[in-house]
Amino acid sequence: MLAASFAWPVHGQSLVEIYTSARGYDATYQGARAQYEATLARAAQSRAGILPTVGLSAGASHTRQDLSTEGSATTRGFNTQSVGINATQPLYRPANWAAYEQGQRQAEVAQMVLTIAEQDLIVRVSQAYFDVLASQDSLALVRAQKVAVAEQLASAKRNFEVGTTTITDAREAQARYDLVIAQEIAAENDLQVKKIVLDQLVGSTGSVPVPLAAPVMLPPLAPADIEVWTSHADAGHPAIQQARLGLDVAGLEVQKAQAGHLPTLDATLGYNVTNNPQGTNTTPGRSRVKALTVGVSLNLPLFAGYAIENRVRETLALEDQSRSLLEATRRGVAQATRATYLGLVSAAGQVKALEAAEVSSQIALEANRMGYQVGVRINIDVLNAQSQLFQTKRDLAVARYSVLLGNLKLRQANGTLVPEDLNAIDAALATHGRTPVDSAAPVSVSRRTPARQ
Repeated sequence: MLAASFAWPVHGQSLVEIYTSARGYDATYQGARAQYEATLARAAQSRAGILPTVGLSAGASHTRQDLSTEGSATTRGFNTQSVGINATQPLYRPANWAAYEQGQRQAEVAQMVLTIAEQDLIVRVSQAYFDVLASQDSLALVRAQKVAVAEQLASAKRNFEVGTTTITDAREAQARYDLVIAQEIAAENDLQVKKIVLDQLVGSTGSVPVPLAAPVMLPPLAPADIEVWTSHADAGHPAIQQARLGLDVAGLEVQKAQAGHLPTLDATLGYNVTNNPQGTNTTPGRSRVKALTVGVSLNLPLFAGYAIENRVRETLALEDQSRSLLEATRRGVAQATRATYLGLVSAAGQVKALEAAEVSSQIALEANRMGYQVGVRINIDVLNAQSQLFQTKRDLAVARYSVLLGNLKLRQANGTLVPEDLNAIDAALATHGRTPVDSAAPVSVSRRTPARQ
């Protein structure tokens, strides 16, 4: 009897560890964080419109004056130095206050965008993580199948040499063995590619994902109600919140446009000193002027060439566009949530069906081997049964990873995905002394010579 199994590395990295490393390295996420910081800084700029402005001014000049009168001409030069500080405080500027409110909304939009980027990173890391595990399972199963087919090939050759079977059995086994060799090469290449993708996310080479523990304990779907997931999506999905905030920003833009018809009122305060060492053009003696000014400034627009009216029409149309975008986003999120939920339910059902199919395929393989030994089955029947068993095992492994990833994608679809959701998946991994999942279960190959059919 020959046992074929895949030897997993002793030390591996959990999904949480991989995600933590990717969060500090992934260029896409880092770019989203930089955009978030930039948006916050841009939003803070809107405060300037409601805060006072203060300026310090200073200057120096020289004036040369030539004065000609009937019968005389005089030339005189004098210097002037000035320094002052002036402040302006907006008292009534509706457009500035609307812009300030827009800045607050844009800061919230930036947070929603960053949340979406974080959820995307969680799914991308998990996808790469499970892709590596699935490729490892596939390679392990192909190698186990190669061992089983090699045993069947050796048995067929021995039986042909002793004359109990025809050359057809040996050639069929040889063809199947060559096919498995090609599949092994493809599986090895696929595993290397999947590891490169994971390493690129993490920023280091040699990432080793931890396989599932045995027995496999997939996290249950809770709550098992599609309407609950959909209602949560409508209430808190970051894309919907972003669209709602976008509608608020559009409404404030309408207020800014309408404010073009309204007056503005500012308070002014200034203190200026002017020094004239040689006097001025009207006073010959030295002088210094100190002036303190306090006042208000009113500006009432009367006519701007219909620019304000057309700007209001434009912003109203854009507000309608934002309202339609919000509705489209809500519908899209609801549809994606329902589709993802149904896909997860289907994947969970496939896992149960494939687990039953695995048991049935194992029984069918043993039955074909027994039939081959007693002469009621031929070699190709055993080879086909082996292929069916290993294909079922591969499909089962992929289905299990689809369920784990589907749980995350469902939470991403309804907008509730957070890094803490990875802990439930880590609980299903082979950690804390649990045994890794052996995707390639031991395969028994009889060495007894079958009877000729």
